[in-house]
Amino acid sequence: MDGSFRLPLAGGDLEKLRALIQHAESRVAGYDAWHESASIPPPKAPSRMTLAEIRAWIAATPGQQHAIGRYQIIPATLERLIRRTGLPAETVFDATIQDALANVLILDAGYSALKDGSLSLDAYMDNLARVWAGFPLESGLSAYHGIAGNRATVSRAFFAEQAALIFPTEAARAKPPARAAAGG
Repeated sequence: MDGSFRLPLAGGDLEKLRALIQHAESRVAGYDAWHESASIPPPKAPSRMTLAEIRAWIAATPGQQHAIGRYQIIPATLERLIRRTGLPAETVFDATIQDALANVLILDAGYSALKDGSLSLDAYMDNLARVWAGFPLESGLSAYHGIAGNRATVSRAFFAEQAALIFPTEAARAKPPARAAAGG
């Protein structure tokens, strides 16, 4: 279930978190992934499509799943992100744009609150799991379990282990202080 994932050694916590999201959502297909159940794939690699072309593919293929790209962004979320960012229709859905859109979702999940200590790492993980179906909630199930074939693709233990590696300071806040051994 957790597969052979290696957290990138270089880069900041956003880059590392995006790599973990890819592992849970799109695996090796990465930026060119689309929902595996789609009976009609995009007409070309998603990372070479414009936002207008993605919208046209969605409109031309009703009734199928349309999660697309490294972060498996669904149509409603894509539309919300386009409105918020003001991206023009001719914007290519390349790696830079996909990473930037993922960063918006990562921030929306409470990244700043996690960093300032007002949100626990466990709560942040649950927030991320409400964005990305491949991540499990504390229950171990995806927030979208069974919807359009969604399921958690990694275990909660794996997710927690990787999150603690990405956010060591934030993970340390959750650990109770060590007790001094009783002397004798």
